[in-house]
Amino acid sequence: MTDRTIDLNKVRNDTPGVSNRLHFNNAGAALQPKVVTDAVIGHIELESKIGGYEAEEQNHDKIEMVYGNLAKLLNCQSSEIAFVENATRAWDMAFYSLPLKQGDVVLTGFNEYASNYIAFLQQCRKNGAEVKVVPNDEYGQLDVKALKGMIDDRTKLIAITHVATNGGLVNPAKAIGDVAAEYGITYLLDACQSVGQMSIDVQELNCDLLSATGRKYLRAPRGTGFLYVRNTVKVEPVFLDLHAAQWTSNTEYKVREDARRFENWEQNFAGKLGLAVAIEYLLDLGIDAVQQRVFELAKQLRDKLSAIDGITLGDVGEVKCGICTFYSNKIPAPDIVNQLAAENINTTYTTVAGTRLDMTARNLPPMVRASVHYYNSEAEIETFCDELARICR
Repeated sequence: MTDRTIDLNKVRNDTPGVSNRLHFNNAGAALQPKVVTDAVIGHIELESKIGGYEAEEQNHDKIEMVYGNLAKLLNCQSSEIAFVENATRAWDMAFYSLPLKQGDVVLTGFNEYASNYIAFLQQCRKNGAEVKVVPNDEYGQLDVKALKGMIDDRTKLIAITHVATNGGLVNPAKAIGDVAAEYGITYLLDACQSVGQMSIDVQELNCDLLSATGRKYLRAPRGTGFLYVRNTVKVEPVFLDLHAAQWTSNTEYKVREDARRFENWEQNFAGKLGLAVAIEYLLDLGIDAVQQRVFELAKQLRDKLSAIDGITLGDVGEVKCGICTFYSNKIPAPDIVNQLAAENINTTYTTVAGTRLDMTARNLPPMVRASVHYYNSEAEIETFCDELARICR
C-alpha cells in the first residue's frame, strides 16, 4: 500500500451530492465528482450547438483518453480495452462469444450474479454446455482447492464474480487466476463491484476477460462500462458491425484485431468522456489510497452495526470490501431502506433475485446494503448507525 492519503475535505468539496444527503449506495451508483458532471454536460451542450458528429470530432482526443486511463488503472495495454454501454453487456459480449458446445463445462461460484447465471443456463439449454458450482471454503468464499479438483478435460471456462452484489465478500481472484493459467482455461472475471474501490491488476489476476461498469466505484455516469480482453484471446465477437469489422468485398469481412471489435459504432460519447475524466480523477488520488480508506470505513461501519441490538451482519469472506449488508429481526429490509431514505440517507436492499445460490444456501432474508466510498466521512457512519438504531428500536 502507498503512503498517500485521501484529502477528505477536497473530495467532499468536489462532490456536490454530499451536501444534501448521506450516500451509502456507492455499489449501486456513486456520486459523481463535479468535474465528471461538467464534462458530460459540456459535451451534450456542444452537441446541441454544433452537432453530434462534429462534437465527437472536436472532443476526439479527450474521449480517446478513456482507453489509456483504463490501461493505467488495470495495468494493461490500451488496445485491450473496449468501451461498452454497461457491465452486463460487456460480460455478455465476452461470454456469448466463447465457443461453448455440447459437453463443455463452465465452473463458477455460489456468489455468482443473477444475470451471469441466467446466461449460463441459457447456453446449457441451447448448446448442451454444463455449469458446475464450486463449493465455498470455511470463509464463505470460493474454495480454490475444490476448484482445482473439479477441473478436467471438459472444463472450458472459469467465470467468477469478484465481489458479490449481496455483501462485502472479495473472492480470491488471483488464486483462481493462477489455477486457470496453470490449466490453460479461459478465465472471465466480473469486476463490476470491485473496479474503483480496490487495486485491480489484470496481469496479477491472470484473467483473460474482465467486465466492469462506470457508475459504481469509478464514479462515472450511468450507461458506461468496459471490457478488458487479453491480446492473446482471439475469439470473434458474437455480433459485428462496421466498427468491429471491415467489409472487404461482397462476400468477405475482416474483424479488427484489438479489443474494440467488441464495441459497436454508435456510442454514448458524452458518457465515454465522463468515464475518461472519472478514471483520471481516480488515478490522481491513487487507487491504493482509495482502497485503504474504503476498507477502513467499511470496517468501522461493520463494527458499529454489530453493536446495534437486533442487527445481524450478512458479510462473509476472508477479505471484506466497502459493501456492508445486514438485516434486522424487527423490521424488513425494504422498510429500513425507505425510512432511511426519508431522512436523506441512501441505501438499497439485496434479495434472492440477485444471488440466488448464496442467499438460499445461507437462508438469508432480504438485507440492507450500505456501501461506502472514500468521500464518505466517519461522522456519516455515526449518523447512519444512530438513525438505524432509532428505526430498529
